[in-house]
Amino acid sequence: MKYFFVLLLFASFNVIAQAPNPGILKRKAPESFQVLFKTTKGDFVLEAYRRWSPFGVDRLYQLVLTGYYNNTSFFRVEPNYVVQFGISDDIEMNVFWDTKKLRDETPLQLQKKAMVSFVRDRANSRTTQLFINMKDNPALDTSIREGVRGYTPIGKIIKGMDVLMRLNGKYGRSIAAIQDSIYLYGNAYLTEHFPGLDMIISARIIR
Repeated sequence: MKYFFVLLLFASFNVIAQAPNPGILKRKAPESFQVLFKTTKGDFVLEAYRRWSPFGVDRLYQLVLTGYYNNTSFFRVEPNYVVQFGISDDIEMNVFWDTKKLRDETPLQLQKKAMVSFVRDRANSRTTQLFINMKDNPALDTSIREGVRGYTPIGKIIKGMDVLMRLNGKYGRSIAAIQDSIYLYGNAYLTEHFPGLDMIISARIIR
């Protein structure tokens, strides 16, 4: 439903999208690489492994190369469960990636503490949102949605879990239920209605 309203908003204002060059979708990730996330609470590093999830790791690589995660909010922070992020402040970027959903992949790793996976809400629905396990979450290995079992890890946090523990968790998972508004109105909406959220300042590949 959110995609319909985003596209309708584009049509209403006659916006010319400044989306990434579609050629980015052909970029393949290295077998492993590290992403440095600079945040308002400090830095953390994600190491991705293509053998775990070729589609997912290629997508992460493409997103980081296009600056997708720069200036984005941690809109779900549950220190005893997961941290979730991955909605751009740029509506053109959201529209571009929302139509590029990934096929599901069989999980090769368990949902242990520090593991990182793409969010999905149905079969073949992964796009841009990531979640980080803040503890071992075995229930996420066995949960089934539309016949798809579990979530597919793409990498793990190798530095900065203490930074993630310090993120503002005041709103818990409440914002996750109203993602349509974030897609449409970006950080301005979050600042007005949920002040104090921590942000990703930048994300870049470091090796």
